Amino acid sequence: MSLAASSLSSLRRQLTAGEISARDIVEDVIVQVSARDGNIGAFLSHDPEAALAAADQADLSLPLGGLPIGIKDNINVLGQPCTCASKFLKDAFTSPYDATAISKLKAAGAIPFGRTNLDEFAMGYSTENSGLQTTQNPAAPGHIPGGSSGGSAAAVAANLIPATLGSDTGGSIRQPASHCGVVGLKPSYGRISRYGLVAFGSSLDQIGPLTQTVEDSALLLNALAGLDPRDSTSLNDPVPDYTEGLDQGVAGMKLGLPKEYFTDGICPKVRERVESVAKKLESQGAEIVEISLPHTEYAVATYYIIAPAEASSNLSRFDGVRYGNRTENPEDMLALYKDSREAGFGPEVKRRIILGTYVLSSGYYDAYYLRAQKVRTLIRRDFEEAFQKVDAILTPVAPETAPKMGTASEDPLKHYLADIFTISANLAGNCGISVPLEPIDGLPVGLQILGPHLGEQTILRCASAVEKS
Repeated sequence: MSLAASSLSSLRRQLTAGEISARDIVEDVIVQVSARDGNIGAFLSHDPEAALAAADQADLSLPLGGLPIGIKDNINVLGQPCTCASKFLKDAFTSPYDATAISKLKAAGAIPFGRTNLDEFAMGYSTENSGLQTTQNPAAPGHIPGGSSGGSAAAVAANLIPATLGSDTGGSIRQPASHCGVVGLKPSYGRISRYGLVAFGSSLDQIGPLTQTVEDSALLLNALAGLDPRDSTSLNDPVPDYTEGLDQGVAGMKLGLPKEYFTDGICPKVRERVESVAKKLESQGAEIVEISLPHTEYAVATYYIIAPAEASSNLSRFDGVRYGNRTENPEDMLALYKDSREAGFGPEVKRRIILGTYVLSSGYYDAYYLRAQKVRTLIRRDFEEAFQKVDAILTPVAPETAPKMGTASEDPLKHYLADIFTISANLAGNCGISVPLEPIDGLPVGLQILGPHLGEQTILRCASAVEKS
């Protein structure tokens, strides 16, 4: 097995034993990306010389010393491009600073390697909305890798690199992790600093890892979590060692199955997989409890008011003046704004900006945005009440396995609705993880484990039990 296909924990053991060097790992990643990524399209760019130089200087005494990590191309890395997979920023922006998540990775000894593809500005379900290239699902060629962190998930699933970072606004880590057959962790809101993450929905966004194993996600969360004075929403709560307790199993835990997540709209085989795992965990000593999250049916509508509204505000900075490409020879200032945005943004980004601007406009704010915020509070209360009864919640990640490429554009509304199982965690600010299950007809499928706010240790423990069984 190549080093790029190994888990972070396995590589750490080999590094500390002196069996391999950091340069060995990075060289293998470079070989794998160069040889195979042309058919996958996971990476938008990478700098082999910089990665090798960092490997030669790696401090192997650090927790992640010498380990290369792929970075979603909406997280700023000093001296590297940050395109957000948009024509607006292609060849037009090089980051002058590190995001806090990158600073923390570097402080732990990791080597940021390359920029992974995504739906433009992280808006999408399939990574087909990238303005720069297409990404294939390496586990199921011809099918989407999921989105928006499709490049990050595909890079790990294809064994191009041991782990990556993604961002999750409504399921953008968990859903591609499920479709590609890797582990994807969305931490609680505020657990990881958002400083340096290009904002989509500021009250929803969260950076998180995509990895080969649950233990690897815990290792990365150890490095990434913690207070950041530059992000007013980051939390000043103690950061535990998330690798502790992974082997404790689920005996004595209460695990909830929300009846609203097992409806007629779900693929019967997906439902069967989740229920089968629940029975296995019950045989290991967990108590399975049926629960209700009654406002789930309003989650999609609520999300697609709040997220586009925040996107409309956040993307106003991309105006052809301060960031990115601008139209040549505009007639006036208004034409500069209009033409630059028209040429730079893709269809999905335009759709969400228009929707967000509409719901924030005079006469519609109270009817849509304010009402959506009230429903969001009800969704959060549903989870608070549920977590008084159970330790974690088991659900599907998506209603079906990865669709074939090209189908998302045929019916955007259908694919908006496919976010039903993931977006509630973002609205509530809770944590969630996707862990691979047995494939369905050769297509990967994931189990979603949801925990309360700052309940990462619980869901990692449960996910580890699923992984082992």
